[in-house]
Amino acid sequence: MYDELTQVDIDKMKEELEYRISVIRPQILEEVKLTRSYGDLSENAEYHAAKRERGRNESRIRYLRNMIKTAKIIVPESRNGEVGLFDTVKYLVEDDGAEETVRIVTSLRRNSLEGLITRESPMGKALMGRHEGERVCVKVNENYSYFIVIKKIEKGCDDASLEIRKF
Repeated sequence: MYDELTQVDIDKMKEELEYRISVIRPQILEEVKLTRSYGDLSENAEYHAAKRERGRNESRIRYLRNMIKTAKIIVPESRNGEVGLFDTVKYLVEDDGAEETVRIVTSLRRNSLEGLITRESPMGKALMGRHEGERVCVKVNENYSYFIVIKKIEKGCDDASLEIRKF
C-alpha cells in the first residue's frame, strides 16, 4: 500500500527528515549521555525520558523514510468548477440546514478538526469531481448516509502552507 502524495509533501518530509537526523538526533544523544552520568540508571527518570525521546525520534525517522520510499507522487489537477485536491468547498447539510466548509488535502496533511479532509474520506470521496449546486450523497458506512448540496468551490493549490502530520 502506498500513499498518494504531492511533490510538496515529499519535500516537506525530506526537510523534516534531514532536520531530525542532523539536529535533533545529536541533541538527544547528548542528553542521553548527560543523564546517564547522573548515577543509578534504575531510578534515573531523566535518563529514561531521554531514551524515550530518542525512541520517538528514531520512530519518526523510520516513518518518514518509509513514506518517502513508498509514496506515489501525484499532480493535483481538476477542471474549473469541479472539486479537486486542495480546493475549499462550502456545502449545506440537508438534514439540519448547517453550512460547513472543508478543504480536500493529501493524507499527510489531514486534520479534521481544522476542516482538512482527505479525498479518501467519505466526504472527500463524495465531493471529488462534483460541481457547484450539485446534491451529493455522503455514504459514511453501509447503514448511514446523508445528503449535502455544494454551495461554493474555491480553487486551491498545493502551496506548502499546510503542515504535515506529526503522528
